[in-house]
Amino acid sequence: MDPATSDDRSEICFFDLETTVPEQGCVILEFGAILVCPTRLVELKNYSSLVRPDDLSSISPAFDRRNGINRDALAVAPSFSEIADKVHDFLHGRVWAGHNIESFDCVIIREAFEKIGMPAPEPKGIIDSLELLTRKFGRRAGDMKMATLADYFEIGNQTHRSLDDVRMNLEVIKYCATVLFMESSLRDIFNAGFLEPDEVCVNSISASLIKCYRGTHRIKLLHEDVDLQLFCPFLRVRFGIRTKFVDQAGRPRLSFVVDASPSLSRVLDACDVVAEKISEDFGSNSEWKPVVSRDDRYNSPTVRLNIPTVVNREIAQYGTEIHQKDCYGTVQKLEFSRFDPRELGNLFRTGISVDAFFSLETYDYQQGAGIRLVAKKLVVHSE
Repeated sequence: MDPATSDDRSEICFFDLETTVPEQGCVILEFGAILVCPTRLVELKNYSSLVRPDDLSSISPAFDRRNGINRDALAVAPSFSEIADKVHDFLHGRVWAGHNIESFDCVIIREAFEKIGMPAPEPKGIIDSLELLTRKFGRRAGDMKMATLADYFEIGNQTHRSLDDVRMNLEVIKYCATVLFMESSLRDIFNAGFLEPDEVCVNSISASLIKCYRGTHRIKLLHEDVDLQLFCPFLRVRFGIRTKFVDQAGRPRLSFVVDASPSLSRVLDACDVVAEKISEDFGSNSEWKPVVSRDDRYNSPTVRLNIPTVVNREIAQYGTEIHQKDCYGTVQKLEFSRFDPRELGNLFRTGISVDAFFSLETYDYQQGAGIRLVAKKLVVHSE
């Protein structure tokens, strides 16, 4: 047994093939592979070889890929049958990894073994980094080709030599994993202070009266003596952007309605109870309006999320961070050049799912009182 590898063949085998173009039958011209420790992602062993085609006449004397693969080099290379045992030993019984290997390299390697009448190696599992990174990392790097990913991370140019390419493949995976790890960590930081409804103990919800400007008072909702803010993923939009009411400057007060889960309804109902009591104790005669709306016409309670407007140097802007998540999970912050409720209406359509981060702010105005849910950050899921 090689001291660099294990007897249980637990190493991941990253491999790559260089071939002729499909019109010439994808004939193998080079095989390259590295064995990688699955727990440390370090290279333990490598192997590569040019491969002489059975019909060398199919390779034009003018064939030269600028990467050292040319007819002269191929003419003195071993045939696939001569390296088949080595290739089989590298691949068989290990996890295979590579970029687009499921639809290309795996097919070609099996055909090559079949052609020489030798049993093909079988993988313990397959990691196709094209599929994996597209799903987990998203298309933020463009078309997700290896050259594009290498350019995105500024780790060099793809040489289209098998051993170079598998090493680049491993580095790209490391970079993507690091970015995703950092994003996950930052997400925890950015989400700090926001609780999911299931994390809220209703017996720990309280309310206090705080003084505001000009002698007014406001009710603050607390959870374990900390400002209560909520995060609710996958809220389904029931009704899109409403512009019925306007502010003092004539700008629409923007809001939309989402379905409320049982856990969210439970928390908000408890907030209503403690806030209404404080309101009554303070002497308010306003009618308290429940934050959760229940209508027999719909199969779910609903709540209204408000998107505040802020004015900076007489320019109106949305006071809510708005992001969009595509089907690959990539989240992008949206930048708006102007205040346009119609543009938001196209985003927050009925049936769309939204991740919402919001605060609970009380109001008492014109004989009406209650809790207003103010969106701090919204992530709209693309269909």
